[in-house]
Amino acid sequence: MNTRNAIALQARTARPAQCLKRVPILDAAADVFCREGFSGASIDEIAARACVSRQTIYNHYREKETLFIAVVADVTARANTAIFAALAAFPDRPENLRKELVTFAVNLNRNCLYNQDGKFLRKLVQSEGPRYPHLFEAWREHGPCKIGTALGAILARLHHQGLLHVPDCDIAARQFTALINADLQMTTLFGETPTEADIETAAQQGVDMFLRGYGVQAKTVA
Repeated sequence: MNTRNAIALQARTARPAQCLKRVPILDAAADVFCREGFSGASIDEIAARACVSRQTIYNHYREKETLFIAVVADVTARANTAIFAALAAFPDRPENLRKELVTFAVNLNRNCLYNQDGKFLRKLVQSEGPRYPHLFEAWREHGPCKIGTALGAILARLHHQGLLHVPDCDIAARQFTALINADLQMTTLFGETPTEADIETAAQQGVDMFLRGYGVQAKTVA
């Protein structure tokens, strides 16, 4: 991990007195970065929204790039908390695999990928990622990569239990996430939030397609 990302991920280790100002700075910066993008965001505007001085921000983060990385790391950590809670809720030995996968998919989309933090990260990655890929190194490492590994571990367990036939769990994890989101992409592309019905339908259809590819019964018939 490079120095910039290390700084961002260590942001929460600050002394309590510093954290009293650090939290509103990150919240204000997240709002401004999401609205204006990295290049358009102003430290003066962030300072005004956080009710701190411009110098206070520089004392904590030194430069706008470091602040941006800290914001992404902070939101990623919050998003990960919800995602890993959803992963932990998946039963060790599901009695009804399709039902449990649909429930998991709905929970993942509703409470993790399409909540405020999920939408914030998606917008920033889509708008700023192509121009500033180095600003998202921590997000790649601690977001998609970490989550994909955890989901792959669940699929591996289901494979060993004989409930799925999954030759490559990492690929299957990425495919599962893509399938349950496939019908929601157009809605979110224009800044809209999927309805409960949209999320439920996308989960059912995505899981059914996933099971047609990796379900044991499908492999037996083939």
